[in-house]
Amino acid sequence: MKHIVEKEWLLKHLNEEDVRIIDCRFSLANQEKGGIEYEEAHIPGAVYFDLEKDLSGAVSDHGGRHPLPQLDGLIDKLEQAGIGENTKVVAYDNGEGAFAARFWWMLSYLGHKNVYVLNGGFKKWTEANYPVTAEIPAFNRAQFHPSIDGSLLADMEEVKAISMGKTKNAVLIDSREEKRYQGIEEPIDKKKGHIPGAVNKPWMLGLDAGSYKPIEEQKKRFADIAPDKQVVVYCGSGVTAVPNFLALKEAGYENVKLYLGSFSDWISYEENEIE
Repeated sequence: MKHIVEKEWLLKHLNEEDVRIIDCRFSLANQEKGGIEYEEAHIPGAVYFDLEKDLSGAVSDHGGRHPLPQLDGLIDKLEQAGIGENTKVVAYDNGEGAFAARFWWMLSYLGHKNVYVLNGGFKKWTEANYPVTAEIPAFNRAQFHPSIDGSLLADMEEVKAISMGKTKNAVLIDSREEKRYQGIEEPIDKKKGHIPGAVNKPWMLGLDAGSYKPIEEQKKRFADIAPDKQVVVYCGSGVTAVPNFLALKEAGYENVKLYLGSFSDWISYEENEIE
């Protein structure tokens, strides 16, 4: 796999100077939980990055529930963690896939090439009885030079053009579970349904017990989408869509973008239609 590493690989390279580990554990239901768990036990050398505080910005009228963070602040924290241009970075969550993938996408957006997600996360790591610690690491400050890759990000107008059929050879993927896509149930956002024209590929179907399914299975999931199409993925707020983004990349899709604002941004514009 191109963007995913196994726990055995990380164990082997655990103490190497050019490897940094990022703990992204988080709970949308209890936002302090991930940080508390990190302080109790984490993979040796891991630095904690919080979904709300580090990987998202302040919520406003538009932009969705998890907009882009202030990049200067994120870059500063990356430098404090000793992450430079050539550092291999491995992110993990508790096996949900989405929180580590959000970090992976953020670093990819900043132009960092050597960033990976730990398959199975902390759950599989501890099940294997691999080492954990409560020690908070400190690193010499590095220099991180961003090179923003705008090709990974779609805005609302771009999504609207695809939705209305104005952009040819493009497809929208709604990554939420089917009942939210169909508008049967909506536990978070103020409106129900999906962006018109979007197809449903629930993100959790790309994982099996916390691990990403093999590449051939990912290809089967997206078999109805031609590999040469421009694909834009979204979810509720730009977090759980990223496992689909990652799975598409693993399956060989080159032109993949994240609608970061996702459905929560789409519905913030009164004129936008909902299916």
